[in-house]
Amino acid sequence: MDYTFEETSQGSAVDQVVAQIRELIETDGLTVGDKLPTERELCERFVTSRNTVREAMRMLKAYGIVDVRPKVGATIIDERMNRALDIFSFNVAEISRRTFDDIQGFRELIETGTALAIFDAVTPEDLAELRDLNRQMVQARSVVEASEFDYRFHIKLISLTGNRSILDVYGIMKPVILRIMQRGKTRRIIEGETYREHEGVLNAIEEADHLAYQYLMRTHLRKGLATFSEQTGIPESRT
Repeated sequence: MDYTFEETSQGSAVDQVVAQIRELIETDGLTVGDKLPTERELCERFVTSRNTVREAMRMLKAYGIVDVRPKVGATIIDERMNRALDIFSFNVAEISRRTFDDIQGFRELIETGTALAIFDAVTPEDLAELRDLNRQMVQARSVVEASEFDYRFHIKLISLTGNRSILDVYGIMKPVILRIMQRGKTRRIIEGETYREHEGVLNAIEEADHLAYQYLMRTHLRKGLATFSEQTGIPESRT
């Protein structure tokens, strides 16, 4: 087989070698701790330059798939989740206004942008489960526990899209999402505003009102912005 690749619309030579090395790992049954062939062997196998192989290795290292060390070569590792966690390594001890904007803006894109998929998939049983989660949120013994039910409410909505990648990302982001949900919250706010906002979203779904759903969800996700000072991001009291 000819493994020579040129720059094409399907990707660069480096992209092609990355794909080939990943295929090699799979077809040869290599696992964590196993060593990859040497640079020279990979060059011969894929009929490509050493620079291309080295760049491909740098990419695989960035992905958390291999570890490359002098005189040792490339060893297979699995730090992909660590790399993903690095992407969302926010300081969850204190949520800044920028973090709030980033996270809630992302959630807004997902939770309003998937409205049609949610509306198409939802069943009466799903709505009953969502309403039960909303009631459990109100009955929770603490703000921390209530936030868990709040999170599960939103995860249940997203799960209706059938998109596992979105659920994986939300799982990674869970600590900072929970901190945002807890920020400035009191039991009175949870029992009042948060509960009613969730019910409004569910009513819009029940009535198949896409515009109302998107407006209500966007308003709900942005509500916590009032807890930040416009100038400094210092929390404002919310009783």
